[in-house]
Amino acid sequence: MSSSTSTTEAIRSDTRFFGHPLPLMQLFSLELWERFSYYGMNGILALYLYFSVTDGGMGMEQGTAVGIVGAYGGAVFLATILGAWIADRLAGAEKVLFYSAIIIMIGHICLALIPGFGGVAAGLILVALGSGGLKANASALVGELYEEKDPRRDAGFTIFYMGVNIGALLGPLLTGLLQKNIGFHYGFGAAAVGMALGLIIYVTGRKSLPPEAHVAVNPLPKTKLYLFIVAIVVVVLLAVILWMTKIVNADNLDWWIAGISAGAAACYFIVMHNSPQTNSDERSRVLAYIPFFLTVVVFWSMYQQIFGVLTIYSDTQLNRSIFGWEMPINWIQLIPAFFVIVFAPLFATMWMKLGPKQISTPVKAGLSLVLIGIGFLMFLPFSEAGPNATPLLWVCLTLAVFVFGELLISPVGLSFSTKVAPKVFQSQMIAVFFLASGVGTALSGVLGGYFDTANQAPYWLSVGGTTIVLGLLALTLTKPMLKLLRGIR
Repeated sequence: MSSSTSTTEAIRSDTRFFGHPLPLMQLFSLELWERFSYYGMNGILALYLYFSVTDGGMGMEQGTAVGIVGAYGGAVFLATILGAWIADRLAGAEKVLFYSAIIIMIGHICLALIPGFGGVAAGLILVALGSGGLKANASALVGELYEEKDPRRDAGFTIFYMGVNIGALLGPLLTGLLQKNIGFHYGFGAAAVGMALGLIIYVTGRKSLPPEAHVAVNPLPKTKLYLFIVAIVVVVLLAVILWMTKIVNADNLDWWIAGISAGAAACYFIVMHNSPQTNSDERSRVLAYIPFFLTVVVFWSMYQQIFGVLTIYSDTQLNRSIFGWEMPINWIQLIPAFFVIVFAPLFATMWMKLGPKQISTPVKAGLSLVLIGIGFLMFLPFSEAGPNATPLLWVCLTLAVFVFGELLISPVGLSFSTKVAPKVFQSQMIAVFFLASGVGTALSGVLGGYFDTANQAPYWLSVGGTTIVLGLLALTLTKPMLKLLRGIR
């Protein structure tokens, strides 16, 4: 037995963190603080962009601000492809994870210290690239801590997932208070401090990860390294030219991100379906995955409006007064994270109890669209209520409906992706799942550009009604999808 194998076995047999390997604690902490910084910054980003200069913002139009937030969120998911590729072919997952976390921290520092558009541009580019690298590799490293059939594996991922939601809850909580009472840049600074804390904790366990985490699993031949460098240079130069010529600008950036992400996903589908390494059953399942991909796109284009349209709604329409105290604007984003923490265990228990009798994944996905469409229609009764008149309790109920939809598509989507993926394209199918989220997130910015606080009803009715119709259409496709899936539900 090699020393590398014995080291890996020793790490996997470790039980010092509530019965799990101790490195899970470092990864859990890093993910918690990364999500704290991500959601904390994202929670006040739209406000910073459209608030007037006298109020500490940049004075952009609300539609442009929402579009930038959507484009940024989509860019994070698009960057996961680059992060995963560099880890697999060049540096290994652990190094990419570590340096990605540093890049995220530097990005938040730029937002905190550099005023104006320069700070926003540098900060968002760095945070998007870093978040993509971290997001692509954190889950992979958690998986390295367990044997494939280790009974602790699902519980370990559950602990890790809780870190995501705890960070998503605490981030907007703190940055919202800082933005409200001191200023935006203190909120961005808190995101940087949170990322620094996560890094400090993670560094204590870097060497405790299995040796496989530190090396590339499919190293790129040195003779081809120059091709990668040339490709990066070409992409950067092309991006600069498109921006300088204003072909790409702040008003259409969300469309560009959505289009590039959709194009990348289409390429993945073509490669997986036509590969000689894919058998007939796998090709059939790839085709069945396409409607699911589109359903995920539609869902996230709606859900991610929490960071754009609903942040504006919280500012202008929501009654945020609680016993005489005014809630920070971005605290509307805490509500879904809280509901996920409360209801996710209940949904997991329900699926466990139902076992093979539970509804199939395509049915869950279709119902998720129906639910979130109903959630948007629930804003209609108060569309004429006047400024800051919508009851907070009603919005909480509405966002609970959002979360019920989320729990029908988000947690099961990754599992479904791994089951449907051709054997030689496991990672690529996971990348496609992330790309669906990226396309949807970018489109949330596109849709948000049509929101008008002075005339809301047409927006809620058209967007919510269309989503319900698409959900019903998805449900009608479940039988042919199940036939193509050939035994997978």
